[in-house]
Amino acid sequence: MGIETDIAADWHAALAALAWQVDLGVGEIIGEDPLDRYDLPEPVKLPDPVVLPAKTPPPRPAPDAPPSAELALLAATQAAAGANSLEDLREALARFEYCDFKRGARNLVFADGNPKARVLILGEAPGVEEDREGRPFVGRAGQMLDRMFAAIGLSRQSPDPATALYITNVLPWRPPNRDPSPDEIAMMRPFVARHIALVDPDVVVVLGNTPLQAALNTTGILRHRGTWGEGFGKPVLPMVHPAYLLRVAAAKREAWADLLALQARLR
Repeated sequence: MGIETDIAADWHAALAALAWQVDLGVGEIIGEDPLDRYDLPEPVKLPDPVVLPAKTPPPRPAPDAPPSAELALLAATQAAAGANSLEDLREALARFEYCDFKRGARNLVFADGNPKARVLILGEAPGVEEDREGRPFVGRAGQMLDRMFAAIGLSRQSPDPATALYITNVLPWRPPNRDPSPDEIAMMRPFVARHIALVDPDVVVVLGNTPLQAALNTTGILRHRGTWGEGFGKPVLPMVHPAYLLRVAAAKREAWADLLALQARLR
């Protein structure tokens, strides 16, 4: 009985002490050991975050760049060398995709006249009417050309090689109202050289600056006209373009002198 009485007394004493502390406003139990409220616990060190490598976006395809002049010239050289006939050459030109003039032209203007002619006329490029019809020199300048060479007995319609003409251009596509650049002329030169080799004329007449540059690697048609040179392995006679004669009538006298020089050469 004594032990149970002591336990009951201690319990009532503890309860009374607790009630007394509540009355005093105590909000929490004070422990036996002092507590430093300013002593913060050591911060928990978190592991370093795992940095995943950034995903590299796939490279964008580069825009189509225009081919270099060297690449275009190489392609032209290979295409022209593979042509064993005029029809092969026409097809090679039709497949050639490196000349920007082709994209704006209606037709490939290849040639006209007798391919066995002694005289090959090399012009610059097709005009509007030539582009429409697909033949060289069919506009006003072409009509002037026919009259000029008819005066010395030569015609593109003649079946006789001795009195026939064969006509082509450096550029088989109509340019967009500008002169071709030196790179563009150089690019087309293998086709011109192969064209002349397949026709094998006795004489080449170049009309204007573009064929002058292609044949003799020079410019200044007014300075060089009437002076014989050699290009593509053939005698070359530079003359002014018939379109120039339509604008400058006074130049017809010099053109007539050049025609007489051609006639004398053929004889």
